[in-house]
Amino acid sequence: MTTDAEVTPVHGRREVVQAMWGLMMGMFVSILASTIVSNALPRIVAELKGSQSIFAWIVTAELLAMTATVPLWGKLADLYSRKLLIQASLSLFVVGSLIAGFSQNVEMLIVSRVVQGLGAGGVTALATIVMAAMIPPRELGKYSGMFGAVFGVGTVAGPLIGGLLVDTSWLGWRWCFFIGIPFTLAAIYMLQRTLNLPVVRKEETKIDYLGAFLIVSGVSTLLIWSSLAGQKFEWASGWTAGLVSLGVLLLVAAVRVEATAHDPIVPLSIFRNRTVSLTTVASALVGVAMFGGTVFLSQYFQLSLGKTPTQAGLLGLPLIFGLLISSTVAGQLITKFGKWKAFLVSGAVVMVGGMLLLSTITAKTSVFMVSVHMFVLGVGVGMLMQNLVLAAQNDVPARDLGATTSTLTFFRSLGGAIGVSALGAVLANKVASLTEEKFGAFPGAEASAHAVPDLSVLPPEVKAVIAEIYATATADIFLVGVPFAVLALLAVLFIKEKPLKETSGDDRLAAEMAAGH
Repeated sequence: MTTDAEVTPVHGRREVVQAMWGLMMGMFVSILASTIVSNALPRIVAELKGSQSIFAWIVTAELLAMTATVPLWGKLADLYSRKLLIQASLSLFVVGSLIAGFSQNVEMLIVSRVVQGLGAGGVTALATIVMAAMIPPRELGKYSGMFGAVFGVGTVAGPLIGGLLVDTSWLGWRWCFFIGIPFTLAAIYMLQRTLNLPVVRKEETKIDYLGAFLIVSGVSTLLIWSSLAGQKFEWASGWTAGLVSLGVLLLVAAVRVEATAHDPIVPLSIFRNRTVSLTTVASALVGVAMFGGTVFLSQYFQLSLGKTPTQAGLLGLPLIFGLLISSTVAGQLITKFGKWKAFLVSGAVVMVGGMLLLSTITAKTSVFMVSVHMFVLGVGVGMLMQNLVLAAQNDVPARDLGATTSTLTFFRSLGGAIGVSALGAVLANKVASLTEEKFGAFPGAEASAHAVPDLSVLPPEVKAVIAEIYATATADIFLVGVPFAVLALLAVLFIKEKPLKETSGDDRLAAEMAAGH
């Protein structure tokens, strides 16, 4: 291994704090992009004349691009300047945001979301890699808690901000995409001034383009199937057999390529580490629960409870508060006591409880009760998310920090993409079947079964039925998500707690290089 700068671990507290602000700002806007459209989607889809399946894909396209490129960004961090890469990913995000803001149809909007996702993938992977390089695991808890809070606030504050923009007549839904641009540019400038990291380059490292292509193709194929099944074709059909078979074959081929590649995108060797394997599984399942359920809550607020986009955004605040409080407090306590497993187990248990509570909602559930259920879910996810990454980073050699971190981020994002796509398909299918059941031969019933309804043009008696349909369908997707939360709990129970290391990733890497590892 060679470096074009000596690996010296001099990262003062002031330098770390300044760099963290830039990283957190970049992380916030990239995560915000995934959810800011949630409350605006009914308005966007109606204006651009899209369908219920398009509703999910506007979210899924960004998540898919982010998911698929996270491991590639992690690998690039082994080859090039991490500072340059994170600035490049933020620049991509700016470009995607501009295209999205000026979109004239759903096709253009989906393409722009892909570009946004490419940038967000870089920010999501590299921010955590940079943090681990600068800060020892023993001190990482409080910073991980802050990042977890930023991640959670970005995830759930998006609908509030989006709702306010949509309801402000002189702004509108296009500002859901424009609003992040100045903050992203500020993050690029701040990182240019404050982030100073050595470039550690492996001489023999090469990008495994074939592995990357197979992973992206396999995951994309399965996501396309899960999104369209029950909408464009039956679940049990030739299309299902073809797409699932193709997706599985591509992923099997990806595993074979990764097993023999000199520098694989997802190194299979890291899964020999029990902590990495279990935290990866848990991260994917948390992604399903976090993204898969919460993305559709704003639709429930608007279509079932009759709230405006702004009100729907405000109703998401309990989830933000739960996440913010638990993530920050857990991070501080982990740094203070050096123990982390109790927080993972507690978080998983609380997350299961939150999912179960949300599976009981109806069109008549009070706003207070829904808020309590959301707060419980937020507390659970907040204790889990970043601390899973901390547990894995603490248990691997410094040379594997980049690969481990990007792999965990990849699987968490993959879980989110699968959750939005699959649960979105379940929701759409349930809405369609309930609409046809309730309205029967009602004129236009077939079209309304697959379209997002415009409540402003419907008579009161029809609105009441539509409200109950969407409430039932939303409760169902949380019930479907419960087994995933239970599996996350089981995975966390089997993780073995190990003492947190006292030196940063760059310190450890310098020691490993000096020892010839």
